[in-house]
Amino acid sequence: MIFHLARFRGLDPDQMWNLGGLAAFSGIIGAKVLMIVVDWRDYLANPERILSIATLKSGGVFSGGLVLAIACSWWYVRKEKIPFLSAADVFAPGIALGHSIGRLGCFAAGCCYGRETHVPWAVTFHDPFAAEFSGTPLNRPLHPTQLYEFVAELINFALLYWLCKRKKFEGQVIALFMIIYGIERYIFEFFRDDPGRGEVLGGFMTGTQLIAVGLVVSGFLIYMRRTPLRSFQKLAGKEAAVTSRV
Repeated sequence: MIFHLARFRGLDPDQMWNLGGLAAFSGIIGAKVLMIVVDWRDYLANPERILSIATLKSGGVFSGGLVLAIACSWWYVRKEKIPFLSAADVFAPGIALGHSIGRLGCFAAGCCYGRETHVPWAVTFHDPFAAEFSGTPLNRPLHPTQLYEFVAELINFALLYWLCKRKKFEGQVIALFMIIYGIERYIFEFFRDDPGRGEVLGGFMTGTQLIAVGLVVSGFLIYMRRTPLRSFQKLAGKEAAVTSRV
């Protein structure tokens, strides 16, 4: 899907492959680093947990992975002289789809669980492994926050993929993703009850909510800038010239 969109937008699929690998690796590292940062008291008291099986298996905090992936991707596209916003637009639908699928894994493992509730769609975990691995409360009805994000990100994917071929300016797709996901994640935090949420501004919001606000603000800044679309006529001409030389 990403390579199809890359060709459609006039980008080198090989460079997109390398960029995708870098973004995936840095995203994993960033998610785990932020997880350790927001839960630093427990890790400071038990430093052996940093390299424990539970930490290695944990998906971490998605926001941390997203921020580090964006930073490392920005470095790579600068190095390779790739239009950053064009590449970001191509990857945005894939990020949403990957996150959506990842939330199903969270649901299966019992991590990233919600607060106790008695709504008709509440879920109850019974597997002792979930309690041992993620500290999931057993035999209590909880908000299925993992499924909330699964559905939201699946909708995001469909919207972003549709927009990718119809965008009016560079960065429109990634900007929209940052705005809608930031708003969604800020709201979902009110339903989460797993540890490591972090508190900032005197407990006014969680650390993840602060990052969500940053994503929304950054998305609006990109949207307001409205970087003109790249010229596909020039790209087509370059490809034709290369073909003729071959």
